[in-house]
Amino acid sequence: MSGLKRYRSVVADSARWEGFAFRPGDIVISTPPKCGTTWMQTLCAMLVFDAIEFNPPLTQISPWLDMLTADRAEIVERLGRQQHRRIIKTHTPLDGLPYDPGVTYICVGRDPRDAACSAMHHMANMDVERFLELRAAAAGLEDLAEIAPQRPGPAAESAPTPVHAWLESDGREVSMSLAYMLCHLGTFWEHRHASQVALFHYSDLLADLPGQVHRLAGVLGVEMADDRLLELAAAGTFAAMKSRAQMLAPGSDVGLWRNTEDFFHRGTSGQWREVFTDGDLRRYQDRVAELASAELAAWAHHGWLGAAVGT
Repeated sequence: MSGLKRYRSVVADSARWEGFAFRPGDIVISTPPKCGTTWMQTLCAMLVFDAIEFNPPLTQISPWLDMLTADRAEIVERLGRQQHRRIIKTHTPLDGLPYDPGVTYICVGRDPRDAACSAMHHMANMDVERFLELRAAAAGLEDLAEIAPQRPGPAAESAPTPVHAWLESDGREVSMSLAYMLCHLGTFWEHRHASQVALFHYSDLLADLPGQVHRLAGVLGVEMADDRLLELAAAGTFAAMKSRAQMLAPGSDVGLWRNTEDFFHRGTSGQWREVFTDGDLRRYQDRVAELASAELAAWAHHGWLGAAVGT
């Protein structure tokens, strides 16, 4: 991939973007894991289709191109058949994505500590055997030994806690880690003034969903009456999305979750206070200072509405 960084994990490989043919108007939703990806996909789809209900489900309308549980050729063929404005999901940072002047690139940030808590629940809810079955069929399993994170030895005292592992990982192969998340957000932050790039934040969506839907419509160039935007915002709340989990949850069509409805687990901010110890928080502050500028860190934790940072 000429000039692009390759991001590769057990779950995804950004090399799958190589040779992909964009169309004018395409929307790429590129978020760190557990930062409101499905939320943003849903909001974009509702605006593009001017609809609340979707058929087929969202995971087919807006596929994850670089995920290794589906054949790339089949995903590309499906996208090629779509006549509507396309919405493509990825967890690849901006410097790993091909640039096209006709594409809108959207990122969503979140307090990294809440993303970590959501990731822990996400992994507990995933049917790992089903995931490996899908991956084996689509991409094989031969590369797992090469790219899977190294596991600690059997001694209990040597095994890191999930929070510690998330804090200390520093490789691009671990997509659910603090280092990966701040790297991802940083690639967008660097280009936040570009006309094709838009940064949204989970806390802003929670605080003022109607206002953020209105902003998103402007980013996408969608003209819609204010009362209709309010209707779509009401359909985009956490409770409303959870009630439509079978239609909206990624992988709902292939049985990826132990409980599909519980993919939409809590949808709140501040849950990290129940999980992080005082020691975790001290180490967290040190790691954030190592990995991100003060301005980026402020935005990552508080969003546009809550942080005094330049737009």
